Amino acid sequence: MGREVYLLTGNPDKVKSARKAFEKTDVELKQLENNYPEIQAESSLEIAKNTVEQAVKEYDKPVVREDHSLYLDAVPGFPGPYLSYFDGNLPAEKLIELLENQERTGYFEIATVLGLPNGKIKEYQSRVPVEISEEIKGNKRNWDRVLMLKGEKETFAESSGESRLEIWNRNYRRIAEEITREK
Repeated sequence: MGREVYLLTGNPDKVKSARKAFEKTDVELKQLENNYPEIQAESSLEIAKNTVEQAVKEYDKPVVREDHSLYLDAVPGFPGPYLSYFDGNLPAEKLIELLENQERTGYFEIATVLGLPNGKIKEYQSRVPVEISEEIKGNKRNWDRVLMLKGEKETFAESSGESRLEIWNRNYRRIAEEITREK
């Protein structure tokens, strides 16, 4: 086995996404669950970077952290890195009302940070365009019942995340390729 990289998350979907990205490398991906206080910041990149810096100091190992923000075109800056809060407190029905007669598009900003024991920090960002359905569809989590990839008809709640891992794990793949090349 080659190098080890620690993925700092308790989210099983992020673990699955990262494992898929690293599966054809000799880099061993290990999950690291530690609840560092998450800073309030204007971007996912700042949040992920802060958490990685804390973890690298504590563990002296390569650490990866990913954070997602959602930006709606009709409401600039909203909800941004506060997605989890609004998803937990604003019902999907209210989100649909808020966007009535408004642009129903936006994007996920996926920020991934790799911290190395030598103090070097590498940042990766990608965007995933989304649309907001005009109706509630599916039974899974709140906003997942109205969010869908741009150009698709199924909401996240109706679809299998497996088929879309390649979309969500771009940053993990870039990290896996870079680490493999550095040998």
